[in-house]
Amino acid sequence: MPERVYEREPERGAGVGQERGGLLRAFGLAEVYNPSMVPTLQPGDQLVVRYGAVVRPGDVVVLRHPFRQDLLIVKRAVQRRDGGWWVQGDNPFVENDSREFGVVPDELVIARAWVRVRPPRGVQRSVAGVLSWVVSAVRPVRAARSFSRRLRAR
Repeated sequence: MPERVYEREPERGAGVGQERGGLLRAFGLAEVYNPSMVPTLQPGDQLVVRYGAVVRPGDVVVLRHPFRQDLLIVKRAVQRRDGGWWVQGDNPFVENDSREFGVVPDELVIARAWVRVRPPRGVQRSVAGVLSWVVSAVRPVRAARSFSRRLRAR
C-alpha cells in the first residue's frame, strides 16, 4: 500500500504570503499516514516542508507517486541518477519506493522535509509533561542522522 500524505498547501492567491515576499508559500504541512518511513517517521507525524528546496542525498522528501500523481508520498532521496532521484523508505519491509517504480523525475519531487512534529499522545497536562513532549516531538529532519545509522546497521 502506498504511503499516503495529506498536504495542506499554502494559499496561492493575493494576501499575506505575497506581502512578505512569498515566505508563506515556501512552506507547507504534510501528514504521514503509512509506516514506510519507520523508525524515522511514524504514522500521524506532521512534517513542515519547504517547497523548491535543494534536495541532497539523504534528505526526506515529499513527492508525487510516479504511477498515481494525485498521491503524495514521503521517501528518502538516496541517490541522484540519470532522469531523477532514487528514493526509498526507511522501513525495509515496505517496498513501495524506487525498488518498485524506478527513478523519480525531478519535477515529481515537490518539497523537502524540514521539521517533524509528533502529535501528543498521552501527554500529561502539567508543565513538565508538555515540555517533555515538546523536546521529543519537535525535531529537525536531518539527512545524516537516521540515514547513516540505517546504513551502518546493515
